[in-house]
Amino acid sequence: MIELEKKFCPNKLCKQYGLSNKGNISIRGKYGKDKSRTLLYCRTCGKRFASTHSSPVFGTHIPAETIRQIIHHTAEGVGVRATARLLGLDKDTVNRVILRADEHCARVLSDLLMSLELTDTQIDELWSFVKKRKILAAPKTSKAKTDEHGSAQLA
Repeated sequence: MIELEKKFCPNKLCKQYGLSNKGNISIRGKYGKDKSRTLLYCRTCGKRFASTHSSPVFGTHIPAETIRQIIHHTAEGVGVRATARLLGLDKDTVNRVILRADEHCARVLSDLLMSLELTDTQIDELWSFVKKRKILAAPKTSKAKTDEHGSAQLA
């Protein structure tokens, strides 16, 4: 079921552009070959749009579940070719989905970071935290020393 309170009007000329939970979005009907996709309507500007408009699924001919599986495999570190074999897809299709999801995530993160309204001091503290985490996560060096022949000897 579609959660209409999370949807927003994608029309940049609309007074309620990008604002969710305003009560201006309603279901207009179904579309597609098997009428499985939902068409939404903005009561403010009168524009119709797909329910998947602001998602990486929009405009693809691949089922949303397959896209979810591709992203899951990628997050688990499975390669593109292996993912294509596992899901019975072409490797180029898998690449396109990954790139589209990447662009979507970059837009969302950019918008979220812009909406934080941090001061310079807060950003500096955040960077220090990130930098410190990288240092703490660095691999530990072995305490074994090697002789001139490359044989390891414990110290």
